[in-house]
Amino acid sequence: MVRRLSAIMFTDLVGSTHLAQTDEKTALQLIREQGELAQSILAAHQGRLVKSTGDGMLVEFGNALDAIECAVDFQRRAHERSAGGERLPLRVRIGVHVGDVESEGADILGDAVNVAARVEPLADPGGICLSGVVWEHVRHKVPYAFERLGPKSLRGVLEPVEVYRVVLPWTTVHAPRPRNGDRRLAVLPLANMSSDPENEYFADGMTEELITVLSQLPELQVIARTSVTLYKTSPKPVSQIGSELGVGTVLEGSVRKAGNQVRITVQLVDADSQGHLWASTYDRKLDDIFAVQSDVAKEIAEALKIRLGQPELRRLEERPTVHPDSYLAYLKGRALLSSGWSEEIIRGAKKQFDLAVSIDPKNARAFSGLADATTHLGWGDYIASRQEWLPASRAYAAHAVELDPDLAEGHCSLGMILWSHWDFKGAEKELKRAIALNPSYAFAHQEYGAVLLEEGRVEEALRELAIGDELDPQSRGSLGYYAMILCVLGKLDAAKPVIERIRTLAPNSSTYHHAQAWYFYAQSDFRSGLAEAERAIEVDPEPDQLPIAWFRALLGERETARQILEAERHRAGRPPANGHLVMIYAFMDDLDEAFRILFKAVEEVDIALQIIRVDSRLEPLRHDPRFLQVLKKINLA
Repeated sequence: MVRRLSAIMFTDLVGSTHLAQTDEKTALQLIREQGELAQSILAAHQGRLVKSTGDGMLVEFGNALDAIECAVDFQRRAHERSAGGERLPLRVRIGVHVGDVESEGADILGDAVNVAARVEPLADPGGICLSGVVWEHVRHKVPYAFERLGPKSLRGVLEPVEVYRVVLPWTTVHAPRPRNGDRRLAVLPLANMSSDPENEYFADGMTEELITVLSQLPELQVIARTSVTLYKTSPKPVSQIGSELGVGTVLEGSVRKAGNQVRITVQLVDADSQGHLWASTYDRKLDDIFAVQSDVAKEIAEALKIRLGQPELRRLEERPTVHPDSYLAYLKGRALLSSGWSEEIIRGAKKQFDLAVSIDPKNARAFSGLADATTHLGWGDYIASRQEWLPASRAYAAHAVELDPDLAEGHCSLGMILWSHWDFKGAEKELKRAIALNPSYAFAHQEYGAVLLEEGRVEEALRELAIGDELDPQSRGSLGYYAMILCVLGKLDAAKPVIERIRTLAPNSSTYHHAQAWYFYAQSDFRSGLAEAERAIEVDPEPDQLPIAWFRALLGERETARQILEAERHRAGRPPANGHLVMIYAFMDDLDEAFRILFKAVEEVDIALQIIRVDSRLEPLRHDPRFLQVLKKINLA
């Protein structure tokens, strides 16, 4: 017999034996559906159906990652199939193990098969359990959380086996995460102690770099830069910061740069007691800046008792070197890109990234920055043709990943570009890789959530958006988007505290008034929504009149809505968003015009469909046969 290492997946249809005794026809139908569902996805995950076991299956994979991705894909599709409530739920338990197997014809034998069979009953109905061996293989390669169930004594297995449960996205959308835990950390903006105020960008860039490096530590959540930037101009006591951000520890410090010499002083502070947990000062040359960042990460991990495995240590110790002047230009570009979205700021950032790659063509971060800056210029309509900026952005991002396959920013940038090309599978793959490399990457979670929404995978999208919200709890733009999605989905109890946080941050901002307008929209209180939309215009320096047309259309004032639309189309500057135009015409029952705009926007690759895919008021649009044609054009049908 030939022995080989395989990943084994066992499935079992829950309750089928009992159901067969009372309704054999339905039981057989569910068993057939389980088999059909498996056959539809096995090839995509390189799985081989070894045999059916009555109401279950034995499947072999070449590696653990394919097995877990297949198991999650299976449970996701089973969950979606059962979500409508019209049919009896397809509830399946799945167990996964890795080990040696032997072939006997088409069948396989061995302890690995026995262990997988014994792990499977430990899973919840609709859930997945895996052995510790599998967990070791996949824990840093997939974006899913795992719950350790501890060592289990399995029948027919001599030694206890460590077992983990996969926390599936749709089971954790509203699960609260621990606040003020020791494993949630905020890096406050480093103070610029240099005599030259021009070095302010260096301090800002170092803050962002430390956030990125610390985010790679396992079991540690690091708050995004957009949420800590507020404390640069409005300093507060550490205890208050800890309470506002929901963190247990805070890293604060300063940077002094003089020529090629850098002094970095940092200290780790307990948010509750305000006592110092660890402090250090580094006097280094700029050439050694990556070593400083790695040392800080390792010492913080030790202070917080975080165990670093070989993959984390390798990534910390093998960070690619970059020419100092290229690195400085990159930091300046990132600092600019984080400071605003005007054309002047984005072009200034792109100029710095161009300078960085001209000095050091191997600076992967700078190529990722070029991709982001070019994409932002395109999204802001500062570059006229998508045929001009999309290929350029894609090339920059792909090159960043080629130079540094472990660069989360590069994978995220590439994912965003692939999404813009309607390559949803490619976008998912890159964004999931970015999250696996940097689980605290709030922007990657938020973008992945948006992609999932466009695919119509609502519960998974909400989970990603909720994680992004936890990692970036004070980003006004992210809060506004999250509140809008929650309102559109009718989850008003969840939307209310998000909108309240926006009010606390910026009580008279267009973001707050727009969020309020969405809240009233969800309640069908269109008059109040209109009033909030009008207040948003009053405080917005670049007002968008489309929300006014939106509510006028909903109130039946179609002529007024058409006049606003006509004026917006001829207004100088940024053109109106195609998605909003489509929705407004749909609200006016003018589906022909809505689809004319929609088809044109798809041809020009210039529309996002998140709201259109999930808003219940747009059912007439989605039920029109033309909408299926749209979905086919963008690879969603």
